[in-house]
Formats: sequence, C-alpha cells, structure tokens
Amino acid sequence: MALPLRRRLPVLPLLLLAAGGLRAAERSSSSAMEELATEKEAEESHRQDSVSLLTFILLLTLTILTIWLFKHRRVRFLHETGLAMIYGLIVGVILRYGTPSTSGRDKPISCSQEDRLFTTLLVNVSGKFFEYTLKGEISPGKIHNVEQNDMLRKVTFDPEVFFNILLPPIIFHAGYSLKKRHFFRNLGSILAYAFLGTAVSCFIIGNLMYGVVKLMKLVGQLSDKFYYTDCLLFGAIISATDPVTVLAIFNELHADVDLYALLFGESVLNDAVAIVLSSSIVAYQPTGENTHAFDAAAFFKSVGVFLGIFSGSFMMGAVTGVVTALVTKFTKLHCFPLLETALFFLMSWSTFLLAEACGFTGVVAVLFCGITQAHYTYNNLSVESRSRTKQLFEVLHFLAENFIFSYMGLALFTFQKHIFSPVFIIGAFIAIFLGRAAHIYPLSFLLNLGRRHKISWNFQHMMMFSGLRGAMAFALAIRDTATYSHQMMFSTTLLIVFFTVWIVGGGTTPMLSWLNIRIKNSLEKRILILF
Repeated sequence: MALPLRRRLPVLPLLLLAAGGLRAAERSSSSAMEELATEKEAEESHRQDSVSLLTFILLLTLTILTIWLFKHRRVRFLHETGLAMIYGLIVGVILRYGTPSTSGRDKPISCSQEDRLFTTLLVNVSGKFFEYTLKGEISPGKIHNVEQNDMLRKVTFDPEVFFNILLPPIIFHAGYSLKKRHFFRNLGSILAYAFLGTAVSCFIIGNLMYGVVKLMKLVGQLSDKFYYTDCLLFGAIISATDPVTVLAIFNELHADVDLYALLFGESVLNDAVAIVLSSSIVAYQPTGENTHAFDAAAFFKSVGVFLGIFSGSFMMGAVTGVVTALVTKFTKLHCFPLLETALFFLMSWSTFLLAEACGFTGVVAVLFCGITQAHYTYNNLSVESRSRTKQLFEVLHFLAENFIFSYMGLALFTFQKHIFSPVFIIGAFIAIFLGRAAHIYPLSFLLNLGRRHKISWNFQHMMMFSGLRGAMAFALAIRDTATYSHQMMFSTTLLIVFFTVWIVGGGTTPMLSWLNIRIKNSLEKRILILF
C-alpha cells in the first residue's frame, strides 16, 4: 500500500542530505590526499636540499685535505682556489651527465589505440572553451630531462646568498686584517689604482667590447639586442680584480711589503668601486627619443649616483665601526669575552645588511667597517676576544671563499642558460689585457712623479700579471642573467675566472723569480713574524 504524500515528502531532504554528505566526504578525502602529497613533496624537497648542501660540504672537506697535502709537500703550482674549482667541475660533470633519475615520474606515459580515440580535452574558462589534444607517448628522455633539470636547480644557489651570506665575511676580513702601516703609507697610490684605474679599465673594456659586438652583428653571429650600456656593465663587472691566489703566495713567501700593500689595497677597494660603478651604469637611463644615445643629464645623474652610494656606504660603515668601538670602550663587555665576540660579530655583519636595506652598497660599508674596527674597536677588546674575532673571520673567509670557487666550477655545468660565443670570449680576453695595461703603466708613471719610493718596472709588471678575476666578478655577473646579453656576459666571465685563477695562480712563483722581486730570507721572516 502506497504511503500518503505527507508521509513520503520528508524522504527527499534525507536523500539530498545523504548525497551532500557523500560529496563532502569525497572532498575531505581528496583534500587529505592532496595534503599528504604536498607533505611528501616537501619531504622530498628537504631531502634534496640536504643532499645538495652535503655535496658542497664534502667538496670543501676534500679541498681542505688536498690543501694540507699540497702544503705538506710544498706544492705551489696550484692554489686551493684553483683546486676547489677543479673539484667543482668534476662534481658538475657528474650531476649533469652521470646522475640517473630516481623519481617514479621517469616511467613512460603511454596510451593504447582505443584510448587515443578520446584525446581531446575541453576546458571551460569564464564561458570560453579551450581545446587540448594529446599528441602521443611521452619519451623517457624528456621525462629524464625534466627530472635532471629539477636536480640541477637544487644545486643552483640564489645570487643573493652570495651577497648577503658569503661576501660579507670575505670583505670584512680584508678590512679587518689590513696591515695599516703599509696600507696608509701607499694610500695615495692605492686610491689612484682603485678609483681612476677601475674607471679607465671599465671604459676601455666597455668600448672595445662594443666594437666586438658590432663585429658580431656584422658577420651575423649576434641577432639579439646588445647595447652600449651592456658593454659598459661588462667592463665594470670584469674590472673587479681578486688576486687572492697571488696574495696568498706573497704571504707565504713574504714578498716585498710595498708590492703586497699595493696589490691588496687595489683589489679590496676596486671590488667596492666596481660594484658601485655597475650600479651607476644600470641607473643610466637616457630620456630622449633614442634611449640608447648619449644623454648628458643621465650621465651626470649616474655620476651623482656613484658618488652618493659610495660616500653613503663609506659613512655608514665607518659610523657602525665607531659605534661598536664606543660600546666596547664604555661598557664592561670585556669581562665576558663570549658576549663581546658575539656582539662584535653581529654589529659587523649587520653593517652589510643595513647598507643594503638603505639602498647603499653593503660591500663598501662592511669594508670600511672592518678597517674602522681594526683601527679602533680591536684595541678595546679583551685579549681573548681579539684572538677569537681574528680566528672567527679568518675561518669564515676561508670557507666562504673556497665555497664560492667550488660553486664556480659547479656552475659551468649546472647553470642552464650558458651562451658561449668564441668571438665575444676572445675579444673579452684581449680587452681585459689592454684595460689592465692602460691603467697600470700610465698611472704608475704619474704616481712615480710624486713618490719617494718609486714603483719599479718589475713591480708594475707583477701588478699587470696579478690582475686575475675571482669571486666578486662572478657574483656581479650571476646576479642578473635574465637577458641574452647578460647570459653571454656571465658565461664569458666564468671562463675568464677559470683561466686567470689557474694560469696566474700557477705562474706567480716563477714570475716572482723571473722579475727578480725580493723575497725575505729565513732570518727576515722570523723578524717579520715577531713584529
């Protein structure tokens, strides 16, 4: 017997409620599966990050052990920075060509003949229909390339890591370990080489490379845009010298202190000048119809940007150093050496970040902070803190520098957008040689007119030979690789760094002997160590 209508009506809401509950349960189950998949992906990403960091740590460990062997055997034909680059190259080759894909995604995705009848997918987006068609089976090679690219991206560090984490201890150590007496005795010559020399080198290299670019366009080897400002930017980047290998050998052999001071001071200050100069070139934006023609207003604006950034960064670093000196002088932190060292470390590192946050250049700020700290704060520290701060920044400098050189070797194979142009590379080598010669010899001639101790010809030849490129040029080049021209500049910079570190680093000791540059004998070495 059928139920009355009033008895059957309540059944419908119950059915609807049950259906809604099933849909809710399905959504909840789907959401739980998505969360589980996200957690697994995060766990896999964390594991890959750990593997990549472990790779770099093992690289540094192997480099340190090999350095010990080289020092034990008194081998000087290869410095630790060149060795770190070689190990990075080996690991890069393994990651690029020898690492198998381990993810389940490398299985080929195939479909049967019947399935291929239904290969059209219609997607409704805001009332518009989009049609997607399956082309066919995905080859295992393509899936492997996707997986391999993911792996290579894991070992590619953000360029900001170099500037915010790795460069500060390197630059600060350069200022903090400065030998003040020899540095200030040659201060005028150092400033001339660092400021005038870097500017001359930048413009000579930039103009020569602009001619090379024009030649490449003429012979049909360059189709993308490559402007004059790009060439000037390359000149600023590649003018940053980093003779770390030469200076390390000078220190071991106790070569002439004036030559050491000239090379050390020029390399430290010219890094700061190069980074501010590159920022000024980027700020050069003509306002006329032809945006790439010379604009006097834009030029003077760039000069103003250069002076403003450099002077502001200098003041910020010096003020931070003075504040740290006052804090350590008028407090009793020396009673607690651990706290004193920690405060010194944090105040020094924060100088870099404060300058960057205020729109200045952290490299300049942390450099002059280190010089100020060495001149004022160091004398206020306790004996234990003096030793700790020296050793702390020396260790950080050593690890950061070798890490960067290891990564340079790795980047040759892990960077995905290399553009190698033989004409551009050969032109760059010729340009940096001419740019270096055009500011070393003329400036030395002018400086000798007013110097009591003349810069001899063998010193000038050694300074010319020691103009190798390193961490700063690499860091400036990798910071912007978005365009075709910048990718070509980065690849060329990497090759220049390889060549100069290996050739110049290996030839430093023979060059010292060939130029008859005086090296301290054993008695003079002991006296120098005592003082």
